[in-house]
Amino acid sequence: MSSDALEALTSAGIAATAADSFGPTAVDVPAESWVAAHEVLRDAVGLTFFDFLSASDELTDGFRVVSHLADFWGGAHVEHLLVRTLVPRAQSVLGSLSELYAGANWHERETFEMFGITFEGHPNLIPLLLPDGFEGNPLRKEFILASRVAKPWPGAKEPGESDHAGAPSRRRTLPPGVPDPETWGPRPPGSPTPDPLSPAQAATTPTRPRRAAGGERRTRRQAPPADAPPSDATTPTSAPPADPGQANDPAPSADPGPEGEGL
Repeated sequence: MSSDALEALTSAGIAATAADSFGPTAVDVPAESWVAAHEVLRDAVGLTFFDFLSASDELTDGFRVVSHLADFWGGAHVEHLLVRTLVPRAQSVLGSLSELYAGANWHERETFEMFGITFEGHPNLIPLLLPDGFEGNPLRKEFILASRVAKPWPGAKEPGESDHAGAPSRRRTLPPGVPDPETWGPRPPGSPTPDPLSPAQAATTPTRPRRAAGGERRTRRQAPPADAPPSDATTPTSAPPADPGQANDPAPSADPGPEGEGL
């Protein structure tokens, strides 16, 4: 399927490349050829079934939009293909597939409200899931979960929220979704505007530094081998057991004296 798809896209003048994928075969196409690539895959390759469309936030690289197409043939045999493209973060605009696949309508509306990606040519690009008046795009990595800042998280404590004074060596960390106060919130007039991606980029770094290669490690006490003889200083000395024969003998009687004496 990947060779047929790549050959068809290349013949149509689309610069498509094979992409690494742990699941179905995937191809990358330029954002400006997004709609044209899907038209070729539907008409020339036979991928007539549209499954889903979504996106992922790649931080400074932009947004990666992916669609899943399929072709049913030979009874239960199904051919799968993922089509991917990268949209710039500063200008997140992409052509709509709703004219090619009717099922793309709701998927593009959801991606629009969750990531803020505009799909040109969509007939009704309005919010689908979020309530009226909601501000922001929740699936962007710079989106701040304000409820985590306004009130404590119910139930189990998150890292950094516990009031326990023990374990001073462990560094306190912010719970998921709570930004550093230096990168979010009200700021005095004249303060520099913080980078909106800084909380998301900080979350990708390890919260606990690794030990240096040449650092000293505390050695653990090792238990003695099982076959090692016990030490004389710690082994108590036990008395020899009594003769079992003496324990059963009756107590000795008085000397009767000469034979017949006393009769």
